[in-house]
Amino acid sequence: MKQLFYGGTVVSKDGCRKADILTEGETIIEIGEHLPAQDAKRIDVTGKYLFPGFIDGHTHMDLDVSNTVTADGFDTGTKAELAGGTTCIVDFATQNKGESLDFALKHWHQKADGKASCDYAFHLALSDWNEAVSKELAAVVENGIHSFKLYTTYDAMVVDDKAIYEIFSRLKQLGGIAGVHCENKGIIDARLEEALNKKGNRRSVADYPKTRPAAAEAEAVSRILKIAACVDTPVIIVHLSSKEGWGEVARARAKGQTVYVETCPQYLLLDDSRYEEGGSEARKYMIAPPLRSRQDQEVLWKALSDGGIQTVCTDHCSFTTAQKEMGRDDFAKTPCGMPGAEERPALIYHYGVNAGRLTLEQMCACLSENPAKLYGLYPKKGVLAKGSDADIVVWDPEELWTLTKESQQSAADYNPYEGVPLKGRAVQVYLRGGLAADHGKICSSYSGRYITAG
Repeated sequence: MKQLFYGGTVVSKDGCRKADILTEGETIIEIGEHLPAQDAKRIDVTGKYLFPGFIDGHTHMDLDVSNTVTADGFDTGTKAELAGGTTCIVDFATQNKGESLDFALKHWHQKADGKASCDYAFHLALSDWNEAVSKELAAVVENGIHSFKLYTTYDAMVVDDKAIYEIFSRLKQLGGIAGVHCENKGIIDARLEEALNKKGNRRSVADYPKTRPAAAEAEAVSRILKIAACVDTPVIIVHLSSKEGWGEVARARAKGQTVYVETCPQYLLLDDSRYEEGGSEARKYMIAPPLRSRQDQEVLWKALSDGGIQTVCTDHCSFTTAQKEMGRDDFAKTPCGMPGAEERPALIYHYGVNAGRLTLEQMCACLSENPAKLYGLYPKKGVLAKGSDADIVVWDPEELWTLTKESQQSAADYNPYEGVPLKGRAVQVYLRGGLAADHGKICSSYSGRYITAG
């Protein structure tokens, strides 16, 4: 079946133009003005923006962590993404210590296949490094996974500097790239002990951000960038949260190093005063790295506006308030993470475009085109162009609405932005030509497909 989207403004990284989009089946077959399409279903999008389906390059669905499992699996999590305008996620398939990469990927396919309502690809998070894993990487890349993740903290996932160097070197040989969670584990562990020794307990969430200071992020960013420089390979810094961390990136780039940077809406919009609220309310905002200061927010907004930050992803890692209560007597036992899949596009539009911090083109770049290119999904995803998937977000710039937990698709029983009024939203979301969501309501479930990097 053919469909003609007429009367709207097509948004790309390079500009906006009044144009029609003609699709057939799952594919865009033509873009232009006044397209003749007598045999097509006509869809009036006058006054609306047409974005390519947004891509969330950092999600944790159905993740076993902190002695629990995230509230959202691929079922509810991808519905939340789709409701907000995201048509493809890149989730972190995780190799636990002692596992082969083949086992880890099969495990993640069992979690995702048949349960996703938007399309999905995988990064592969590496926790165990040896000669067998190094050999396995060739087949993994050959089969369409080019992006990987490393951690500089967490007992279950941390890899040492020697392993990081060797992984960077191997990925350079294979044409892959690594994103790194950058925090200094030694500083965090020492400060957790200090917090306990000082008060005899770790009940006060107000003490949490002090155990993961910006300096711990900046040190790890600096170290990772120096290791990458020794290997002479690009690297991605994920969920950058601080002015100090950004400074390390800027210094490396000034020396000619290629560094890609991701941040998240929570680091642009929420600040560390949330931890002063105490108790259950404060635990909702326990994420890693923690929320920072308003000054850090402004630095990140400027970096995003200047093009220094390439992608804005969610780090969607949701828990219920009951799960967060695991840290009631010791904040270190709180599962760290927040929901954010559904809210991301509207938050970036309202606080970015409407506030004059970003252009429509920049929003398209950081939410669609840049992640598609960085993770090997372009031009199938991330752009409205002839031959691309008909992933189309119909965006109403005038619609007024409010974020609430009652209306969200996520299985988390709270919304970090509860009661926030917004202007502008995805009113219709098309996944490969089919209407998948309408004003936040899911119209088509479980149509998501696994996508490999090209």
